[in-house]
Amino acid sequence: MDNSIIDKATSYNKQGLNKKQVDNTISCLKEFRTKFPFIENPASIATLKPDDIFKETSDEVGEFFHYLEYYFKPLGHSTIRDSSLYRNTRVQIEDFKNLLYIVVDKKKSLAEKVDANWGKIKGLGDDKQLAKKIVFCFNYESGKVLPIFSVSHLKHFLGKIADKPSLPTKYYTHGEEYACLTSELLKAKNNLPITQNWEITYFAKFLYENYSPPDREVAATNLFGERKSKNVVTRDQLELGEFVNLLGELQRKGKITG
Repeated sequence: MDNSIIDKATSYNKQGLNKKQVDNTISCLKEFRTKFPFIENPASIATLKPDDIFKETSDEVGEFFHYLEYYFKPLGHSTIRDSSLYRNTRVQIEDFKNLLYIVVDKKKSLAEKVDANWGKIKGLGDDKQLAKKIVFCFNYESGKVLPIFSVSHLKHFLGKIADKPSLPTKYYTHGEEYACLTSELLKAKNNLPITQNWEITYFAKFLYENYSPPDREVAATNLFGERKSKNVVTRDQLELGEFVNLLGELQRKGKITG
């Protein structure tokens, strides 16, 4: 456990910009949930249209995935390199709807939702990061999810902020491991007085910005486009820069205020 976490959390909590960015993202999440009220009304999943997934006439991502991939970057970003996933999902929209029924089923555990047959749609089952993002967005209020979709990242963060978490020596499924690690990290959050009452997205953002996993660090231009050969920024910081630009665009279009 990193003993400096209290100092880091105290310092981070004073930065109002971080909270404002997360608040704006959560507002977008609420807007998404209003447009697709599948938790409140599971039967409405049947109304999901092919164009909500991918618009073939204009060759554009539909509104459902546009929210997930662009508006929700601070909720944990997953990169889609081409449109084949969206096209596959559009073709198999009935299979996708069946997966959504599992996602919103309050009787299903997090492990069961992650272990659902996402691989039936090519591109969704590879690392299940996008599937986990969908699960997160529709289970945000459950108290059992975090916007951290990588098992290796969960392990990394646990090693930084938890005192010898009690973990099984064997997992039978990927979903079981993911759910167990998520639960342990939430326990660690709630055991720290300073992070106990933090919103979960704010907490995850703090972890990525203060304890960035090794595989998230890339050499690049800084957030303002100036090249600095010795400058190293995390992918999350790069995505945050993109998100700030997106917020500006949304504000200009009157979609959000602030």
